[in-house]
Amino acid sequence: MSKLSDKTFFRIAMAVSIVVFVLVALLNKRVLNPPSEFPDFIYKLPLLHAVINGTCAVLLILSLKAIKAGNILRHKKLNLTAFGLSALFLISYVTFHFFVPETSYGGEGILKYIYYFILLTHIPLAALVLPLILLSFWYALNENIAKHRKIVRFSYPIWLYVAVTGVLVYLLISPYYQF
Repeated sequence: MSKLSDKTFFRIAMAVSIVVFVLVALLNKRVLNPPSEFPDFIYKLPLLHAVINGTCAVLLILSLKAIKAGNILRHKKLNLTAFGLSALFLISYVTFHFFVPETSYGGEGILKYIYYFILLTHIPLAALVLPLILLSFWYALNENIAKHRKIVRFSYPIWLYVAVTGVLVYLLISPYYQF
């Protein structure tokens, strides 16, 4: 499919992942100064993020079911849809965090510990999964199925975990949004 080598694409995937990680870190540290006024739809983005994450989780489960049934075309379509939604999520997430400061969790008791456990596993795995997803797609689209299967053993469960915990993070933090 492509004239790029696996090594070159690996470097590109890592560079993209690092840029995204640094951008998100800068946004969370409020290094970039957002405008003082912005559209109201920005406040609806966290709910959209949860819907996208939940949809991706369902698509990933259906994709696994499709490939186990030998339906490669359905598997491919489901994964491409999940990939597209994840890209939309990433753009929306960066947009939201550019405009709105980070919200602190205000709960107490056992839920506080559950929330922080989920969050502290979700964040590093979300950073780790991007290059794995990119490589998984690269190998699949270049019909290197052996390498695709090898990397999907890691990328699939991490992507699914990040999608599910993204919904949980939203459900736990949303009562504390100040908008």
